Amino acid sequence: MSTTNGFTETQKNYLQGFAMGADVARKVKGLPILSGSCGGQNGINGTAIQLGAQGAQIVDTASVPGSLERQAQDRFLARGKKLSKEEQAKREKDALGIWDEMKQAARDNVFPKGNDLFLWKFHGLFHVTPAQNSFMCRLRIPGGELKSWQFRGIADLAEQHGGGFVDATTRANLQIREIPANRGCAVHEGLCELGLINKGSGADNIRNVTSAATAGFDPHELIDTLPLAKEMHHHILNHRELYGLPRKFNISFDGGGAIATLEDTNDIGFQAVRVPVEKSSVELPEGVYFRLTLGGITGHKDFARDTGVLLTPAECIRVAHAILLVFLENGDRTDRHKARLKYVLDDWGFPKFIEAVEKKLGRPLRKVTTDHYELPFAPDRWAHVDVHPQKQTDRYYIGLVLPVGRMSCEQVHAIADIADKYGSSRIRFTVWQNLIIPDIRGADVDAVKAAIEATGLDWKASSFRAGLVACTGNAGCKFAASNTKSQAMILASYLEERFDLDVPINMHFTGCPNSCAQHFIGDIGFRGAKVEVGEELVEGYEIVVGGGYADKQNIARQLFPKVVFEEIPPIVERLLLFYLENRLGLEAFSDFVNRHELEQLQSVCEFSMAAAS
Repeated sequence: MSTTNGFTETQKNYLQGFAMGADVARKVKGLPILSGSCGGQNGINGTAIQLGAQGAQIVDTASVPGSLERQAQDRFLARGKKLSKEEQAKREKDALGIWDEMKQAARDNVFPKGNDLFLWKFHGLFHVTPAQNSFMCRLRIPGGELKSWQFRGIADLAEQHGGGFVDATTRANLQIREIPANRGCAVHEGLCELGLINKGSGADNIRNVTSAATAGFDPHELIDTLPLAKEMHHHILNHRELYGLPRKFNISFDGGGAIATLEDTNDIGFQAVRVPVEKSSVELPEGVYFRLTLGGITGHKDFARDTGVLLTPAECIRVAHAILLVFLENGDRTDRHKARLKYVLDDWGFPKFIEAVEKKLGRPLRKVTTDHYELPFAPDRWAHVDVHPQKQTDRYYIGLVLPVGRMSCEQVHAIADIADKYGSSRIRFTVWQNLIIPDIRGADVDAVKAAIEATGLDWKASSFRAGLVACTGNAGCKFAASNTKSQAMILASYLEERFDLDVPINMHFTGCPNSCAQHFIGDIGFRGAKVEVGEELVEGYEIVVGGGYADKQNIARQLFPKVVFEEIPPIVERLLLFYLENRLGLEAFSDFVNRHELEQLQSVCEFSMAAAS
């Protein structure tokens, strides 16, 4: 009797017939079939019998990663929908099970191709062709905190396997760039040896979980959010189903400290609030809670909106998991542009979504009107740079200005040395593309300032560079239309020669509509665009003004749709002159431009455009 992989032909035929019969029976009863859409597969009670040239193989689909994801995809297919190419790629291959393929590609010194370009992002590796024929590796640094030895280790990896520099991002995170094909896995392994797990840092996963940059030492904070960010991070790493989302997802915890965490730009934002004794009750005891906000995505011109739900710190992780499951099951699997949480909320409305979350939890959530609690103080827009006192006696933190987030490996080592010598060997990153060295004694502050300046970096808040945010741009991203980092630095240098700032002004450069640098919340925002000049397309930007966040939440208005970069410095100069000559006291720049009609602002700038041409 002939056998194949342990099954006789008779057994194979029996299993195939039984499975097909089960599918027919379920179809007649209006139930979904168990075989999925892959040819030659049938399912019985969560078991797939795959029949092919190599014979029958039994696979327990109940333990196959992404089973919830597969069920969500099946629901779209059952409605006659077509999955996006990314969803189809995830359906055909387990993105977390391709390590052997990645290692072989490294040995062969080749980059991934086709769908593997997308799937490798699940391991934090992005092949950024055609901008560069190299990998970018995105890390996970929960809450933005590193030890000095980890920071040095990252620099060493960048030196050995990358371009010799490290980039800070707007998620209090780091990236290593210019990694050759044969070094990607080496970087991944090196990070693991440093205690940094970056699995799921790209593709359709939950990105780096952010918390207050000064958590634990901020004199203004209501609660230390770093433990929550770390708990959420480990929860993600240990729940395989959370790697099957329809699209990327952002989570942030704001503790009410001086530095804005931008939780209102995240899919899930936890904002600390206080219930004072005079507003407390048996049902709502005095204390610190988190206000739950959902659906932030400023690249799509939307902030996270209040759900009316108030959570204790102990409830946050479980509620976040329930929200993620509802999104996993109901997020769009066919249109990548509509596959974010915002669009489920827009389609369903908040009451229906919260009801679905409560069903997952098995209990109702606490709904509280805003008059029952107090919001934290408004953030200090310069608190992420310069010297500031901590809640601990005779301890200060210093925020370093990192020009568009980039540091050389030598600078990283020097910063780690400063943290060891004068601080507590801790480094904190912020969502403003810079870092903080905490726990400095008052007597050492001047020495730390000098040591920072010796690295070629700065700590002063008055610099335009202190409020400068820029994505990678077309020097390292295939989506970007302009060289954001280089051009942002040119603009900052131009303005610093002409102005001394007495108020903070944020300028955000993003290279494409994905808005990684969140240009819509900048005082002045720039989005890369190609501009026609004669018969050529040259680098330029859409210009928007008047964006804000936290207590000044606002989506910036478009000032000009497309301007070549060479015209931008004199335009911004003229706009700032108009502001400084006509503001009311120390009026914020965003308040100033938002009380003026766009036509008036455009006329001021067009004078500069004419002069520049």
